[in-house]
Amino acid sequence: MEDDWPQVKALRLEMLADTPLAYLETLDSARDHADDFWRRRAAGGWGEQGINLVAIAADGRWLGTMACRIFDGAVEPYLVGVYVAPAARGAAAGVTDALLTAIEEWASTMASGLLLDVHEDNAAARRAYAKRGFVETGRTIPYPLDPRSRELQMRKSLR
Repeated sequence: MEDDWPQVKALRLEMLADTPLAYLETLDSARDHADDFWRRRAAGGWGEQGINLVAIAADGRWLGTMACRIFDGAVEPYLVGVYVAPAARGAAAGVTDALLTAIEEWASTMASGLLLDVHEDNAAARRAYAKRGFVETGRTIPYPLDPRSRELQMRKSLR
């Protein structure tokens, strides 16, 4: 919702500061966005082509987010914008698993698999995805913020 823009902005800046390799935007560029940008981002949605989820603590703190989108021409949806705050990570907290389970449930109504791209140097994310059933497909693309490095595609079968 548009009124959530301050939380959307704060969480995005936290994401970019915590794990810059995981996103296709720099912290400096995100800081330069005007409030109207954040309002539009909070109000935006992908309709039937995607889903945005947020984990919110009982005290109102935003703990994490995940989104999934079917890009134009794609056969399977992509997991994007994944972030869980450090204090809410791990199996005991359950935040990652809850968000990912909801994403997988939505994606399974669209396709038989779920894709993601992860930076080759983001070993922690690669391990976390592998623990949840994602496997590398062998497809790579240049990382847009530094084409000397690569993003690796991973896929999880949903059926």
